[in-house]
Amino acid sequence: MGTLSKRNGPGHLGCFLLGALLPTAFLLFVDSDRAGALLSSMSSLGLGNGLRSNLTSHGGSAPAGAGEDDQVMFKGLAELLPRVAMDDRTVIITSVNEAWAQPGSLLDLYLDSFKNGEDTAHLLNHLVVVALDARGFDRCKAVHPHCYHLNATSVDMSSAKRFMSPDYLELVWTKLVFQQRDCDMVWFRNPFRHFPVYADMSCSSDDFKPSRAPLDNPLNTGLYYMKSTNRTIEMMKYWRAARERFPRMHDQAVFVKIRHELVGKLQVRIEPLDTVYYGGFCEYHDDPEKVCTIHADCCVGVDNKVHDLKDFAADWKNYTSLAPEARQKGAFKWTYPTRCRDSVRWRKP
Repeated sequence: MGTLSKRNGPGHLGCFLLGALLPTAFLLFVDSDRAGALLSSMSSLGLGNGLRSNLTSHGGSAPAGAGEDDQVMFKGLAELLPRVAMDDRTVIITSVNEAWAQPGSLLDLYLDSFKNGEDTAHLLNHLVVVALDARGFDRCKAVHPHCYHLNATSVDMSSAKRFMSPDYLELVWTKLVFQQRDCDMVWFRNPFRHFPVYADMSCSSDDFKPSRAPLDNPLNTGLYYMKSTNRTIEMMKYWRAARERFPRMHDQAVFVKIRHELVGKLQVRIEPLDTVYYGGFCEYHDDPEKVCTIHADCCVGVDNKVHDLKDFAADWKNYTSLAPEARQKGAFKWTYPTRCRDSVRWRKP
């Protein structure tokens, strides 16, 4: 995946928006000449219930082609992303609020996993952390050099939100407007090489079987890759607008509802990601030689996510400290994510 943009020319800007619902990851290929249209499409979408969020941010000017509202909403983003981009114009983006950015919480785990992974430490140079509130932004600046403050003032974004509460729904839909997600996952290897280059969108799965038709796998937008094309820009508009049809659902549930429409009406190519490489607490494999990321899905509660992700991070450090011959014995097992699976009564082995 590190070579994707070479064939698309120097005008493309890729954004890898990684994290989850508060969980999700998103890779976006953005043409410089499409940037204005993309920001306009995002800013034109309200936050539901007849409300239009007043979004502001810190930084400089917006790209050419963006309107005045876009310049206010995404101020400084057009300047920040090229500074952080890889040679192939890819940028990793995740997001936090104050609760997720607390010392010892999910942001620290996320950043530490890059430092302790294989071929991942250098990727921190290309990571932008988007803060949804001022305290999250301050904490981000204390631990990471590339932070961006997006302030959605229609709801208090700083505290942990009860799953599926009105404030929780507002939070996850606000994040979809900005097209990025959070950091309730850990990275063990560079995941870019395993994304299918032919898909418009690739996303993780709760229970992946290659024998199934792609859309028959239970899709989880906790991690997804997307190239910015006319199709995917229209897809984001369609996904966002579908909230009105499913007013009490979060963004992932709505995506699952409309996935066949996206393929049939917009001709978007959607592919699930293999849990051998992109695992989560819903489904993971005891194969540390292949795993790239582990996402704290099938889990409710920040404390539960932190506890079980710490166990996986410790398992990884213990494994990588072994001599090569010890690694090959094949006796490795991840610590069972008891607290997360108990929080949702998940019993998959």
